Amino acid sequence: YQVKDTDIPAAFRMTPQPGVPAEEAGAAAAAESSTGTWTTVWTDGSTSLDRYKGRCYDIEPVQGEKDQYIAYVAYPLDLFEEGSVTNMFTSIVGNVFGSKASRALRPEDLRIPSSYSKTFQGPPHGIQVERDKSNKYGRPLLGCTIKPKLGLSAKNHGRAVHECLRGGLDFTKDDENVNSQPFMRWRDRFVFVAEALHKAQAETGEIKGHYTNATAGTCEEMMKRAEF
Repeated sequence: YQVKDTDIPAAFRMTPQPGVPAEEAGAAAAAESSTGTWTTVWTDGSTSLDRYKGRCYDIEPVQGEKDQYIAYVAYPLDLFEEGSVTNMFTSIVGNVFGSKASRALRPEDLRIPSSYSKTFQGPPHGIQVERDKSNKYGRPLLGCTIKPKLGLSAKNHGRAVHECLRGGLDFTKDDENVNSQPFMRWRDRFVFVAEALHKAQAETGEIKGHYTNATAGTCEEMMKRAEF
């Protein structure tokens, strides 16, 4: 198979199950991550599998490693929704692990063609927006995540933010594990962090920032936190 400009080529390091040829393991990984499943189903005849299936087009042994191979798989772009990294990864780094022909499998490389990457809008605020908001240019922006990530009270969390920002950092952020636990409710944390940020700005004369984790158990609560 000749890889096309519109394909998404990927490379997987794999160790086939005992007795399974490397070619079979590579083909199984390509099938499981595209149009195939663990058995034959009657609806296979209702679509053009030859057009949509992933293809394992090359296999190379890993030098110095016993029973390890690199399987190269090409996926047609039509398998994936435009602009959805989630949809793409669901197949290439998700469903692929359902392959039973390999006892070990790991994605090693992924090449995304420009025709697909151009469908991604990217983040709403890039680095230039961050620099404009902070009025800081010509150097890296320095930040940190507040630690320990769990267990601090809202007041002590805010105190840590203040010390970091006053000490020279441009921004701080909540750890992704911090939401609204009994030891630190979300709104309490927000209030103490806002106070710390404004105090650090007054002391340093610089614009400071903090990235807060507004995720929640429901979309409604997330919206409330964002509006707050």
